[in-house]
Amino acid sequence: MMMYFISIILASILMIPLVLKTFSPYVWKDILYFKDLLWILVRFVSRRRRRPLFLVLDRFLEQTAAHPDKPFIVFGDESFTYAFTDKRSNKIAHAMQCQPGYKAGDTVALFMGNEPAFIFTWLALAKLGSPVALLNHNIRTKSLLHCFNCCKAKVMIAAAELKEAVEDVLPSLMERDVTVLLLTEHCDTPGIESFSDKVDKASDGLLPHSLRSHLTFKSPAVYIYTSGTTGLPKAAVVNQNRLLTALAVLSSNGVSASDVIYVNLPLYHTAGFIIGFIGAIETGSTIILKRKFSASQFWDDCRKHSVTVVQYIGEVMRYLCNTPKRDNDRDHKVRLAIGNGVRAEIWRDFLNRFGNIEVREFYASTEGNVGFVNYAGKIGAIGRVNCFHKKLFPYTLIKYDTELDEPIRDANGLCVEAPKGETGLLVSKITDIAPFVGYAQNEEQTEKKRLRNVLKKGDLYFNSGDLMRIDHDNFIYFQDRVGDTFRWKGENVATTEVSDILTISDNLKEANVYGVQVHGHEGRIGMAAVTVKEGVQFDGSAIYTHVISYLPSYARPRFIRIQNSVELTGTFKQMKVKLVDEGFDPGRIQDPLYILNDYDKSYVPLTAQVFSSITSGNLKL
Repeated sequence: MMMYFISIILASILMIPLVLKTFSPYVWKDILYFKDLLWILVRFVSRRRRRPLFLVLDRFLEQTAAHPDKPFIVFGDESFTYAFTDKRSNKIAHAMQCQPGYKAGDTVALFMGNEPAFIFTWLALAKLGSPVALLNHNIRTKSLLHCFNCCKAKVMIAAAELKEAVEDVLPSLMERDVTVLLLTEHCDTPGIESFSDKVDKASDGLLPHSLRSHLTFKSPAVYIYTSGTTGLPKAAVVNQNRLLTALAVLSSNGVSASDVIYVNLPLYHTAGFIIGFIGAIETGSTIILKRKFSASQFWDDCRKHSVTVVQYIGEVMRYLCNTPKRDNDRDHKVRLAIGNGVRAEIWRDFLNRFGNIEVREFYASTEGNVGFVNYAGKIGAIGRVNCFHKKLFPYTLIKYDTELDEPIRDANGLCVEAPKGETGLLVSKITDIAPFVGYAQNEEQTEKKRLRNVLKKGDLYFNSGDLMRIDHDNFIYFQDRVGDTFRWKGENVATTEVSDILTISDNLKEANVYGVQVHGHEGRIGMAAVTVKEGVQFDGSAIYTHVISYLPSYARPRFIRIQNSVELTGTFKQMKVKLVDEGFDPGRIQDPLYILNDYDKSYVPLTAQVFSSITSGNLKL
């Protein structure tokens, strides 16, 4: 009888995995995720307790000491070891100390694209205890000056190829006594100093720790620019504590020192800088750095350098899937793709074509205080929600009125939680563990991201501006952005910024800017419903010249719709929902429609034939 009961017990124990897999198919992945999350917390807390302060730079120095001769950055045919990177950054730091107008700890703006000098310079400034503003190298004139000024930088370090862009704003920089350094051997422009020659002559000796002894965990580490709901780009403050937290991003996704990471996304953005560069510092991996994304070169690069981990945004996967098929599409060593913004159908196409690659889709924002990881691999989801995560980072989805562009509140003035399965606005409670630092020199926009009296009187939440849906299996899905921001070519575009620039032209009186969907494309492309000033004819060439001068390519409205008046809501907000729904189809719209044409350098009439070419994919946008 005893043997019978023992057999029953053993059989029951053996049945547990099968039962769990049948009724809770993700339980083992949940357990592994909890283990990873716990390990991240333990490691983070232990680092926080170290004295003197342990910062991202210290992790880089640890990796350099552990394997000095290992390649850290590969750029084209050049390879730079951890030791070389360390010494080169020392030379830059020593050269910086000799620059008049700069002292250790001053904020410095980097204005350059993806190149090893970007990484060398950031590490140098970290050794000097200087916060670094990462300027988008596509911005010009008004936007460039705004981004530089709002972080109160004392110095600008620019790539040689951006000399003309710097010269455009040089008078304003000189008025502010800004030190402008160009990464070149010689510069004959008054007010701009060559810097590469000075770096080459500088010492590569160690920098004393005392240069950064003033830092605390609340000190700004980097400023990363993000276009929010209104206005010009905002400088999201990433402090030393947040950067230390970010160290764990890659290692928590199973990346190790043996991995080779392909970084082709901009280093001035969160994805390239934090996940690519900072993540590789944590794991001690090798970075294959690309100046910019190229769909035609992507897999050849991966094969050449034995890449094992790649980064993506939704557009990257779509571009790769749209390239001509090759017999060697699956001939590579890539095992992991980390990123966000990929549609479910593109995700499936990517796996079917390029092989069994683990896709780690995640959700996060530069300034936000909550994130999700799709560790279970459910196609289409941005993450999986669970009680443990919600305890650490309290969040909820609340009902949102897209017409009024505001949360729905009950009779007590509190927000209404969206039921499971329904779309709601993601908001996350602001706590000591999940703080919201905000934007540099922009309290107004910082306050707009704070949402009060959400679930009870007096509480305070971060408004993500993103609509989400949680299904009955606890997977969370991104639905759309709210307000006045859309995303195109992997970049956030603030509609108010574009509207402001359109209306300072001599041609247009009002402009209502919004994003419209294009078949086969990720995100939304820019469109503007405008009114023309009295007594003036619409001048497509003049408007083209204007937007080219002020806006980067991804933010330029591709379509313009001429209206007699801009429609407003009852609260005098510009109406966008109907305009977004109508899109740019000349068959549905009676108003005159124009399309940006780079060949003619003008906005030209949008005909039914051109519309057909766009929707069929024959005309690329």
